[in-house]
Amino acid sequence: MDDAFDSAMDGLADRRAAEADLASTVLRAVPVTGASVSTLGGILEKETISSTDPIAARVDELQFDLGEGPCWDVVAAGRPIFEPEIQTRPRHRWPAFIEAIQDEPVGAIFAFPLSIGTLRIGALDLYHEGPAELSDEETRRAAAMATLISRYVMRRALRLAGEPDPSEHRHARRVVHQATGFVIAQLGLPPEDAYLLIQGQALAQGRTMNEIAHDIIDRRLSFTTDDGRIEEES
Repeated sequence: MDDAFDSAMDGLADRRAAEADLASTVLRAVPVTGASVSTLGGILEKETISSTDPIAARVDELQFDLGEGPCWDVVAAGRPIFEPEIQTRPRHRWPAFIEAIQDEPVGAIFAFPLSIGTLRIGALDLYHEGPAELSDEETRRAAAMATLISRYVMRRALRLAGEPDPSEHRHARRVVHQATGFVIAQLGLPPEDAYLLIQGQALAQGRTMNEIAHDIIDRRLSFTTDDGRIEEES
């Protein structure tokens, strides 16, 4: 890893990082014109959290308004989408969106999902002013940065939702810790992501972490991987 990528990753891992800097940090390590970080889907409201410029924000706004585009597809599919020549040779069918960006200086779009375990919470959209490709290394970098951005976005959502601290009760703390171990064993997630997954499930279902943890321990809720994708079973 080079210094620029290391610096970008360190910046995204910093919990004190400013929301406005999330998108611009990506540009340190990936050679695109602009970027945006947005939330959408079932668990979080449609919102652009961070964008590098008015064009990136406009691309998000159009997708929100039209209900189609790369950000919607990556949330649905859980995998990146690449459009290296979106104006002239689009690979996907977004007729309204592609028509809407005809007058925008956007030649290529690359979208990466934001997710924590089974929870798909948004998208990292990258655009280039002309046709462009991402190399394998640049794709790997963008995906790695999307992972850190996902954690930031989920912590932000939980903070705004006023998620109660499960350490308030000693027994609840033990139960959540045990359930976190179950999720780590099932999915091979890092401990932080396993914990965030339980928090996100509680937020999505309007329940407490303690209740979700009991469901996991009692095997009423479990997670599996299928063809590289994480699925929820209940």
